[in-house]
Amino acid sequence: MAEALLRDRLESRGFAAHVHSAGLLTSGRPASEHGVTVLRERGLDLGGHRSRTMETEMLRDADVVIGMAREHVREAVVLHPPVWPRAFTLKELVRRGAEVGFRPHDQPLAEWLAKCHVGRVQRDLLGDSGADDVADPIGSPLHAYERTATELHDLVDRLVDLAFPPGAIT
Repeated sequence: MAEALLRDRLESRGFAAHVHSAGLLTSGRPASEHGVTVLRERGLDLGGHRSRTMETEMLRDADVVIGMAREHVREAVVLHPPVWPRAFTLKELVRRGAEVGFRPHDQPLAEWLAKCHVGRVQRDLLGDSGADDVADPIGSPLHAYERTATELHDLVDRLVDLAFPPGAIT
């Protein structure tokens, strides 16, 4: 859901960003029925989505890696350690971005991310955290997907407002 929401929000802001989703599940799985339903109600189509397993090449080439939970960021850092300064959970990046402030349109994204990274330690990736993890609704009823979609929509909006001002360089 986050991939579709972020892509849509960036496109509405005029960014032709390449947004890709990858995780810990086996590649090729379709989006859950409830996920498809919830995003369809928001005007987004997840019908063709298939899961992809996170790979080193994806991480190496990514400008930023955004996990829904600490375990995703932890796995990314284990798989490709140099990604650490640009790998965050969505909640963490929004929180740290709010502390750093809005990215000026002439500041490269990498510089803004470096400011967001200041003070982080890898041991903070251990365990689960309500402050950092978005609850995974897999296997839950429709209302759990609606709650997660609402949370993701809010977080994505906040992230795009902080990190992708109109006319920004990438």
